[in-house]
Amino acid sequence: MSIYYSMAAFALAASISPGPVNIVSLSAGAQHGVGPGMRHVSGATIGFTVLLLLVGLGLHALLTQYPILLQLIRWAGIAFFLYMAFMLATDSGELDADHAARQPSFMRGAIMQWLNPKAWLAAAAGMGAFAGGGDTLLVWQFSAIYFVICYLSLACWVVAGSFLRPYISKPARVRLFNRVMAALLTGCALALIVT
Repeated sequence: MSIYYSMAAFALAASISPGPVNIVSLSAGAQHGVGPGMRHVSGATIGFTVLLLLVGLGLHALLTQYPILLQLIRWAGIAFFLYMAFMLATDSGELDADHAARQPSFMRGAIMQWLNPKAWLAAAAGMGAFAGGGDTLLVWQFSAIYFVICYLSLACWVVAGSFLRPYISKPARVRLFNRVMAALLTGCALALIVT
């Protein structure tokens, strides 16, 4: 039973710690509320769980054989984080506006995980630690545990963001908040460039 506690602790530490997906979750909760923010959470959680499963079932071996693929993922992630930062920085600051491009989406959440080097690192490290022996049952068990914890962790960021709504109810405050979030995402992208 202790391996399951270890899996859960690893998943919690990797999921709840700040990163690009968490920043966007916080922003989605602050700008759009819990309901719309959960679209992002659902996409990010399912996207990561699929990534985790594929890494556990052998994708990591392919990436080790062709390291150029990791570089492509890294640069695509940098570009996507900068795009998301640009979208936040240029946002009008209107809460709950009907702009489809602004709304949190399932697909952007999923894509963000696949282009997030933190997600790839967590998937490779986690599977290496808990299912490195190739036990398919452990791969599925770890993925199921991670799914629940990832979903709840990202949901916490959305809920935390929703608590900020009363404090950023004016467009000028939303714009300031968005620019701070954009700066954090840009920082994530720049950190990937220098590493």
